[in-house]
Amino acid sequence: MSQQQDAATSRVALVHRQQVLVRVASVMGARPWLAPLTLAVSALARLVLSFVTPTGLNMVDLRVYTYGAASLSRGALYTFTFAEMTPNFPLPFTYPPFAALVFFPLHWIPFTALAVLWQLATIGALWGVVRISMQLMLGERADEPVWRGATWMWTALAVWLEPVRTTLDYGQINVFLVFGVLLAARTSRWWLAGALVGVLAGIKLTPAVTGVYFLARRNLAAAAFSVVVFAGTVGLSFLVVGDAARTYFGELVGDASRIGPVGSAINQSLRGVLTRFAGHDVGTGPLWLIAVACAAVLCVLAWRGLDGEDRLGTMLIVQFFGLLVSPISWSHHWVWLVPALLWLVHGPLGSTLAARITAATWLVVLLVGVIQLLLLRQPTIWDLNRPVLASIGGAIYPAGVAVILGLMVGQRRLLRRSTLKQLQSVG
Repeated sequence: MSQQQDAATSRVALVHRQQVLVRVASVMGARPWLAPLTLAVSALARLVLSFVTPTGLNMVDLRVYTYGAASLSRGALYTFTFAEMTPNFPLPFTYPPFAALVFFPLHWIPFTALAVLWQLATIGALWGVVRISMQLMLGERADEPVWRGATWMWTALAVWLEPVRTTLDYGQINVFLVFGVLLAARTSRWWLAGALVGVLAGIKLTPAVTGVYFLARRNLAAAAFSVVVFAGTVGLSFLVVGDAARTYFGELVGDASRIGPVGSAINQSLRGVLTRFAGHDVGTGPLWLIAVACAAVLCVLAWRGLDGEDRLGTMLIVQFFGLLVSPISWSHHWVWLVPALLWLVHGPLGSTLAARITAATWLVVLLVGVIQLLLLRQPTIWDLNRPVLASIGGAIYPAGVAVILGLMVGQRRLLRRSTLKQLQSVG
């Protein structure tokens, strides 16, 4: 009986999506140029904003990538800091030495030209994030004109969502990392998937959590090869810049305080949330361990609640877990919320009221920029004490992700309830 109910649920959800598609397709079919034009206008507006605002081309993280990598030639990679635009916190180079090797050629490009190219490339990668997310959910149907149009439109909107907007403000690398990981998820070649994740982990350690996705998908070859390739990036670093590699892997790799203020509102990890409530850095003590255990249980239950072929849903669970348990997860690290929105709207729960409300709430939070508002309210980035309401507001990303995971846990029940309501309305 359960299988019959699931089949009925799938049929009703499919009919609902087809009705929506017919309405959207009529608009897209009459004006096929509208969606690409919308993205072009959005990208142009973003570039104009960079030039007309006083801090539009600061892009401090891109400067750290560029100037820090250039310091390799002086043997000063991990003593380098950039404080010209951030006097309260001189910014060090925090990535592995392999990243500096990758970024090294950037210092030959005039910075204004580099900033423009970086923003355009980021928006291009963002289109790739949306495109692959659609493909992982829809398969070959993602090539239909209506879904291609939706990809352009979603990208145009995503440019203005807080994690992407802040990524562009800082000149960060996050969108490229998400794009690379999704490429690894899409390919059927184990060696390419492993190589992509291994190289990305060599540039910034956080994509290494994608190995858990490979294990969940029983792609043991890709998981193993990602470790091999990552080890290769470490070996290359010791070979080319041995002193920097010894400093990073021997002294700095576990030092969260060097990365930034753990208690600032922009840190949306579990450790950041708990630190703001406690008024001191909770570190990796009992409170943090309990929170990590709860997150792990919720993620496992969410994974068990998914359809076995839901590759995007599985990837979201893995990446959310990584963001939650990392000591530092700045708001611009949460670019994975873009694929999450797509999953809520176009995924298996897209026909349910709960998913629509969750997606609408997330859109408001990300368009308004709640984290940026909280940053304006905090006394300094180093002040760990927060009023209760500010602490609650500062937990918005982890709390919102918990809601998404909860929807995944109850996915089958939600679909059956939605199907029953639709059948009753038809009757």
